[in-house]
Amino acid sequence: MGELDNTVAVITGAARGQGRSHAVALAKQGADIIAVDICADIETIPYPLATKSDLDETVQLVQDAGRKAVPVIADVRDLDGLEAGVQTGIDAVGDVDIVIANAGVVAIGDPQTRSEPLFTTIVDTNLKGVWHTLLATVPSIIRKGKGGSVVLVSSSQGLIGRGGDGSTAMFAYAASKHGVVGLMRSAANAYAQNKIRVNSVHPSGVATPMILNDFVINGMLANPNPAVSQMLLPDVPLVEPQDVTEAVLWLVSPRARYVTGITIPVDAGHVVM
Repeated sequence: MGELDNTVAVITGAARGQGRSHAVALAKQGADIIAVDICADIETIPYPLATKSDLDETVQLVQDAGRKAVPVIADVRDLDGLEAGVQTGIDAVGDVDIVIANAGVVAIGDPQTRSEPLFTTIVDTNLKGVWHTLLATVPSIIRKGKGGSVVLVSSSQGLIGRGGDGSTAMFAYAASKHGVVGLMRSAANAYAQNKIRVNSVHPSGVATPMILNDFVINGMLANPNPAVSQMLLPDVPLVEPQDVTEAVLWLVSPRARYVTGITIPVDAGHVVM
């Protein structure tokens, strides 16, 4: 018996990294997973994004945990495509109980200061994509009528502005992740009457391909910005996906049944420095 037996979770950005970690952990607690990912690169994002093979691996890991998994290839920036993909998942495994809006992009180390295409890509993915995820999933939770839990994955940069360097990438990332907090608080109020809890988690840098890629690493080495990565706790250069997953698991579980509208940093003290 798991805490999430007979529930259905939609997870965006599920093909690798934090999304995969969340999907497998929820499956081990009894949830079926609708796993959404773009599975393609984006021209303005300077590092490789997840592939269909990555998504297939997540699906296999969920199935190995004894639960159903429905892969959905969709771009969170495209509301029509996202809604159609989520509906495919609902048709396969039933209405939704849990949503983890995890999909996001960053371009740490990109020195451009006036790139509107880059700014638009980051904000459209990290902020508008979260709004689209709410639109594509919450009606299903309401229709099911049992309440639910929504977790929006923001960032420590959604709580502070430390590390701003004037680049398009950092402006867009901090702005989009702050915007996620506004969405969370508004949604917590809007959906409370339907017994839907909405919260956000705020990791610092996480050891995933979004950070551990040649472009970001080389950019940080060339232009060190200690304010981006410095933690209060010693010897923690990056947190691990599982650290974020533990916070997510608590928020979606019955143990947090009266918790809504809060921000939870998972950051080794980044936001208090």
